[in-house]
Order: sequence, then structure tokens, then C-alpha cells
Amino acid sequence: MSRPLEGKLGIVTGASRGIGAAIAENLASKGCNLVINYTSSSSTEPSAEFAKKLSSTYNIRAVPIQADIGTPTGGRDLIASAREHFTAANRFQIDILINNAGIARNALLPEVTVEDFESTYRVNVLGPLLVVQAAQPYLPTDRSGRIVNISSVSSSTGFVTQSVYGGTKAAVEAMTRTWARELAENATVNAVNPGPVEGPMYKTNTPEFLEGIHGWVLHTPLMKVREGVDPEDVVKDAKESGGRPAWTKEVAGIVGMLWWEEAGWCTGQVVCANGGMVMLH
Repeated sequence: MSRPLEGKLGIVTGASRGIGAAIAENLASKGCNLVINYTSSSSTEPSAEFAKKLSSTYNIRAVPIQADIGTPTGGRDLIASAREHFTAANRFQIDILINNAGIARNALLPEVTVEDFESTYRVNVLGPLLVVQAAQPYLPTDRSGRIVNISSVSSSTGFVTQSVYGGTKAAVEAMTRTWARELAENATVNAVNPGPVEGPMYKTNTPEFLEGIHGWVLHTPLMKVREGVDPEDVVKDAKESGGRPAWTKEVAGIVGMLWWEEAGWCTGQVVCANGGMVMLH
């Protein structure tokens, strides 16, 4: 099995489940050592089990680290803990950083609260900024580093009820372009923009929200279900939803394209990871 990331260190925020977990496994399968970041104490045991599984399956070192990146000290605490676990011969380097952790609080404009705004921007925007700030001194100095920020189609689709969430993802994309310039000697910096993806966040969407995106789903080329290929329950559900969501491993595969050495000439970009729901120029 090819292990192009042998000996490298990757940090994935929000890695205990969903897209983050799929990205972590993709990295591990390439030989990358990992920090599995999670926020809630309820995720302590699952994260430890996940890290153990990755370590034994892929013969890498995976360490779960609890840190709430939505707090002023969360990013600094995460990087400090990573240093404690992965410093060897007085050397600590972060080769790959995936800013995946995020939350969504959907509401129509009259119902948006200040608390919704502040909480979502703290996790989705301030969090990645402070993580990258804390990580910067430990990035490579030969352009070999890779930073990938998880955005969303919501940054450009104007979905109803996503004044706040869509705004945070647009901010992530703006920061991606700035960091691509500021960190050019350290790492490429790109974003990927998933659409609907299987998992707990997608399942929390209201019927009203799903109705609102129905037209988008119908016109997304790769969300069309295939009988005999896709699971029967997905085919059945698509009769109402219009199509299937992405599998987490499919989004992880797009992210995975960006950390190869051959991807070193791509930076400051928003890369499609949504089956063609959004086609950017």
C-alpha cells in the first residue's frame, strides 16, 4: 500500500465523526500520523476508540485531543497539546491542517438571534483563524505544507434560513485566499465546498429547509441516484428529496487530492466537493 505521507503529521479539527472522521481515515491510510480533535466530553470515548482503530489498522500514531476551537484559547490549546505528543528530537512540525469543525444554526431572518450569530462565527470563523495562527510557527518552510478549510455551497447559494451559516462559510473562503498569500512559503491553502453530506448535521435539517434546496438537488449531476448501485433506502428517499447526499468518503477524497506533492501549484482556491451543485468559474 502506498504511504506517501509516512512520518508526516496531520491535525483534523472536528474529527470524531462525519466528514472530519472520513478525512482522518483518508490521511491515516496514506501513512500520516494524526491529531484527532474533538470538542465535547461526550466524544471522549468515541474519539479514543477511533484513534485506536486508525493506529492499529494503518500502523500510524493517532492521538485524540479535546479542545473547543470556538473559544479564545481553543486553538492555542490544541496546538500546545499536539506539541506535547508529537515533538521528537526537539522538532515539531505540522504538515497538514484540516479546519473541519463547524456548526449550523438555521433560522429565518426575523428569528436569528445574536447568540446564534456569535456562537456560529466563533466556531466557524474565529476558530480556524486562531488554529492557523497558533499553527503558523510550526508549518514547513519549503511550501510543502497543506491547509484545507471546509467551506460549503451555502457560501454562494443563498439558501433560505442560512444568513448566519452561509456568511461564516463565505468568510472562510475569504480567509483561505488571504492565507494562501501570507503563508505561501509554508503551505498551500485551499477550501472545499461540500453540499449535502450524509451524517448527523444533514439529518437535523428541517422539512422546510429540505424543500427549499429540492430544486438544487434535482439539478446536481452526481446526486442522481442509481438503482442497483446506491442502497435501496437511499433510492427510496430520493423520490422525495430529489437525490442522494454525498458519502463522507467522497468529500474526503476531494480533500485528499490537495495534499499530494503534485497539488503544490494549487492554492487560494475553492474546490468543488458537491457533485456539481455549484460550478464556480
